[in-house]
Amino acid sequence: MFSNLLVCSALAALAAVLGVNGQSVIVPGAPWKDTSGNSIQAHGAGILKVGSTFYWFGEDKSHNSALFKAVSCYSSTDLVNWSRHNDALSPISGTMISTSDVVERPKVLFNSKNSEYVMWFHSDSSNYGAAMVGLATATTPCGPYTYKGSWKPLGADSRDEGLFQDDDGTAYLLYASDNNQNFKISQLDTNYYNVTSVVSQLNGATLEAPGIVKRDGVYWLIASHTSGWDPNPNKAFHATSLSGPWSSQADIAPESVRTYYSQNAYDLPLGSNAIYMGDRWRSNILGSSQYIWYPLDFSSGMPQIVPADVWSVNLAAGTYSVATGTAYEAESGQMAGSSRLLSGSGFSGGQAVGYLGNGGSVTITVQGRGTAQWVSLYIANGDSTWRNTTISVNGGSSIVLDQPSTGGGNVVLSIPVQLNLRSGSNAITFSAGQSNYAADLDKIIVY
Repeated sequence: MFSNLLVCSALAALAAVLGVNGQSVIVPGAPWKDTSGNSIQAHGAGILKVGSTFYWFGEDKSHNSALFKAVSCYSSTDLVNWSRHNDALSPISGTMISTSDVVERPKVLFNSKNSEYVMWFHSDSSNYGAAMVGLATATTPCGPYTYKGSWKPLGADSRDEGLFQDDDGTAYLLYASDNNQNFKISQLDTNYYNVTSVVSQLNGATLEAPGIVKRDGVYWLIASHTSGWDPNPNKAFHATSLSGPWSSQADIAPESVRTYYSQNAYDLPLGSNAIYMGDRWRSNILGSSQYIWYPLDFSSGMPQIVPADVWSVNLAAGTYSVATGTAYEAESGQMAGSSRLLSGSGFSGGQAVGYLGNGGSVTITVQGRGTAQWVSLYIANGDSTWRNTTISVNGGSSIVLDQPSTGGGNVVLSIPVQLNLRSGSNAITFSAGQSNYAADLDKIIVY
């Protein structure tokens, strides 16, 4: 994942979809709780639909380690409110799925021939030297699954992987192979227990974190490149056959935003479009990795991420809706201390407020509805490391919001926070009372 991962943050254990108290909006990068109020732990997601129920499999990283703790299983009928079930796969000492090993990117398919659920995953040693696939099976979606073994498919490396099931039920393994240099698509046998042959190989592609969406007879491969823990611009390739030939790579988002600081995990069809389901990794606190889910729109003929701060899904119609908010430019706020105006082509209106924190702050007056509201901060952080900012509403106590690297001082990303705003006028103060520098603030949008 990003050569095997990538991760996220503190107070904003900013996940990617809000599923708290029956809410129905998706907020990429926001804290995401399950129906019991616990943080969802399902990184490197795999989604399986059974009837009208979606099952989300992923890596439980609550121990803040890359080593295996569990493959979790959640269910939902709306893609927002998720209930955790028993762990789908648990460690077994003395095997390749012990607590000293790595289990990543679990993906599950239903095999109709055997009426069986089959899980594939990246199975590895702690130093990522084993480079295998793992297999487990169950008779129910959440299992628990019975571990069958780990091996190198057709004798070659397999690290980041995914699965794709075609319309005729034929299934394929998508995987980074040959020391992550070559990307392969291999057909599975009719039981989904092993690969039978490589049907396509992209030599020198250095791809990982793969997913495939099929649209009108065209296969769209979505994948990232390899860049360690850092994000990179994820790409799309297309072909009319899984055996290729595959097109040259194309961007699914502007290159500078590095897929909005995320890495692909799964791509779920939604009507004529899809949902990009990604992870925003943070290597030092893996359990706080955020989930970055966005609409993946095909209306232009090429899949493009719609960077919606707040959005919703209509599963019956197969559509999505993007919320609208009210924007407030930071440079129109009340600057204090050592804060100063910055100019740059990447900022809306050409300006932002910088030198926040370490004596600098800005207060922006906004209108509220007398309830908890989502507020998106549009920030620029050219550091390679994260920053943070304090936030205070109407002179109240401050909270702290973590701010990722945006990839450049003129590259702007949005990060969400939920604030209690009174009806009418509210004064929101950013970066007061902190000794460290916060990210530059371009604007905020109140939803």
